[in-house]
Amino acid sequence: MIEDTVDTNAVELATELTIAWLSNPNTRASSDEVPGFLQKMHEAVNQLSTNTQLVAEEEPTGDYTPAVSVRKSLASKDHIISMIDGKPYKTLRRHLAGHGLTPTEYRQRYGLKPDYPMVAENYSEARRAMAKKIGLGRKPGMTRKGAEEAAPAKRGRKAAASGEE
Repeated sequence: MIEDTVDTNAVELATELTIAWLSNPNTRASSDEVPGFLQKMHEAVNQLSTNTQLVAEEEPTGDYTPAVSVRKSLASKDHIISMIDGKPYKTLRRHLAGHGLTPTEYRQRYGLKPDYPMVAENYSEARRAMAKKIGLGRKPGMTRKGAEEAAPAKRGRKAAASGEE
């Protein structure tokens, strides 16, 4: 029953792909070539659906054993070691995306705390310093000196307005 449905869906999908191919004005095909193209499309769709089913069946849905301990993964300030493959990374986000995981899913999979970092400490500090250097986080038109002078002045005005000194 399930194979009949999959086969029917494959035929419908192959037919839709063939119609789309034939409706393209740049495609030139004779009526004799259409059945052969439809058959090739059907075979390709069947092969893709079979490969997808095999991949879905191969993926284990159980406990995952980490490649390293939590302590070892955070041992260096220069990198974080992935619990998936045990390799060092400055940031884990792209690595996790390559494995189809979000940071939240990664933390849940390995039983990590919600504040487990995704970026190495030194890398984070370097990015922070660079952002401060180029002026991110300041209001437009403020210079570094202007921002430092304006901060104490604001505190002074608040205190004067509230009657405190």
